Amino acid sequence: MDLGIGLPTSGRHADPEAISRVAQAAERAGLGAVWAFERLLRPAEAVFAGTDQSMPLPDNNALVYDPLETLAYVAAKTSTIRLGTSVVDALFHSPVVLAKRLATLDRLSGGRAMIGLGQGWMQQEYDATGTPVRRRGAGFEEHVAAMRACWGPDPVSFAGRFYTIAESQIGPKPTGLTLLAGAAAPAAIERAARLGMGLTVVVFAWDQLRQAVETYGKGSGPVVAQVNGVITDRPLDERMPLTGSAEQVAEDLAEVRAMGVDHVFWHTFEADPDEMVERVGRLNAG
Repeated sequence: MDLGIGLPTSGRHADPEAISRVAQAAERAGLGAVWAFERLLRPAEAVFAGTDQSMPLPDNNALVYDPLETLAYVAAKTSTIRLGTSVVDALFHSPVVLAKRLATLDRLSGGRAMIGLGQGWMQQEYDATGTPVRRRGAGFEEHVAAMRACWGPDPVSFAGRFYTIAESQIGPKPTGLTLLAGAAAPAAIERAARLGMGLTVVVFAWDQLRQAVETYGKGSGPVVAQVNGVITDRPLDERMPLTGSAEQVAEDLAEVRAMGVDHVFWHTFEADPDEMVERVGRLNAG
């Protein structure tokens, strides 16, 4: 198991120089990957797709750098560290266009792309991209199949319920691309394993993480745990898994490793990104 860090791509710390600095510090510290995420917009009231249930979004979602352009920029500033997304919402993109962008990132980075794909949860993002909510599930599965067709031998063709690709030559082809599925519900986790994708899961509680790993079972890809919390100077009495002091987190990491998790990373969000990469680096060295 190795460790990683989210890049400062959102909120008050988002800045090209900071992104480059944190990525290079993470590589020097021997971390396994740096991560970015996709958020298209921050509506006044975010609504869960297909429902009337709303959820407030943090202020740091008002400014979010595009993940793939960010990782291409980071690829030019680094040489060995993997470049991850958790996640890009696949349904908001054409399979041909996204396949070409991912393959380009993978080739430019020397095969370092580790791409988590999700379906999106916000109604306003579905509306803004003209994507029907009913496309979730079967549409996501077909989207992945269409992209994989693009990455296969030429001539490429694909005919599905939602997407059609005429017989064509399409390039570039990726060389080391790893696909992950961002999933929480058991059916989505089982789909990830069935499709031969890895899994990226946001950690909220121990039982939730254990259940996700057990549901994924003997899937063929890596399991990534995303922590939306921080490593602190002092111990915390009440905390989510993998947050709190370095000593608390180190104990948690032993348990996560025993579960079979392959990679753990922390999103910096509003935390100081330089402090966070230093703290994760110390845990990695220890």
